[in-house]
Amino acid sequence: MPLLKSLFTLFLVAVLYLTGIAQSGQPTKLFNSSGKAVKYKKLLKEAKQADVILFGEYHNNPISHWLQYELTADLIAAGPVVLGAEMFEADNQEPLSQYLRGEIDFMGLDTLARLWSNYKTDYAPLVDLARDNGLKFIATNIPRRYASMVYHGGFEALEELSDLEKSWMASLPIAYDADLPGYKAMLDMMGGHGGETLPMAQAIKDATMAEFILSNKQPGVPFIHYNGAYHSDNYEGILWYLKNSSPDLRYLTITTVEQSDLQSLETGNKNRADFIIVVDEHMTKTY
Repeated sequence: MPLLKSLFTLFLVAVLYLTGIAQSGQPTKLFNSSGKAVKYKKLLKEAKQADVILFGEYHNNPISHWLQYELTADLIAAGPVVLGAEMFEADNQEPLSQYLRGEIDFMGLDTLARLWSNYKTDYAPLVDLARDNGLKFIATNIPRRYASMVYHGGFEALEELSDLEKSWMASLPIAYDADLPGYKAMLDMMGGHGGETLPMAQAIKDATMAEFILSNKQPGVPFIHYNGAYHSDNYEGILWYLKNSSPDLRYLTITTVEQSDLQSLETGNKNRADFIIVVDEHMTKTY
């Protein structure tokens, strides 16, 4: 009997220990803007009712990419969807569309378009999801060489471009508010070394993505857009431009943050977006 009791005690301790690991070892948790933990089905329900969904990611975070795929697949199961991404520049729309139509394979796309280094692991599943379901995938970003021109010479540098080149960016002149907290924070992070044109280069990206989202938005069809979290955090960036042009659309924002403790949302991460994906800071990166 003493031996049996001892074995039972060891078993109970083991169960409690393993249970504790299972409870504390989760890699991610979902919160609303105020910091209340919510279920995925809540996010999906609101996404189905939105006109435009801005999914802010950490580019190397696998949880961001996994949830992007799951949410997109579930939206597609409910009806038509338009997809778009920062990771494709507007002058690469034709090869992207050719791939979606099955006219070229991956090697062709890789040759003709400027794919990000993590395309195969992080974005190819989304593009293939669009291809396999006969959906549009929009290249929304300004070609980086033109954003670089803004950084070096301000918005005026774009005026010398051809009409074709200007078709790959937001209509000029763009609205610009240098006092937006996100743009001011960008200067602060650089210690003032970036100069006043640094947030301008960010703004031309935000404005371009917003304009391509709206120009490809179909009535009654959700548009889900994948972008770095900084482009839509705190309801600024892309969303600021979207609301300036089309304030009556229903917008939903999602962002990604990392924390050491997933039990609650840190104060600094509240109100970043409508839904906040909190990922364990030790989560493996995709690059």
